[in-house]
Amino acid sequence: MPFLQYKCTNCGKRFDELVRSYTDEVKCPDCGGETARDYSGDMYSATGKASKKCSGNCRTCGGCR
Repeated sequence: MPFLQYKCTNCGKRFDELVRSYTDEVKCPDCGGETARDYSGDMYSATGKASKKCSGNCRTCGGCR
């Protein structure tokens, strides 16, 4: 289960969330608003090491595999 970064489209809060899958719908913990993935932070592989190949977008990136 990955920790992913999100940003609320309603209030702008940025936060990390532990999800089962990158396709899970996540609500803002402050206002309950819709969120979008935030790709501004560092990306790490499943081993915990920084991934140089990872774009942060799991749908298009093959860096972790």
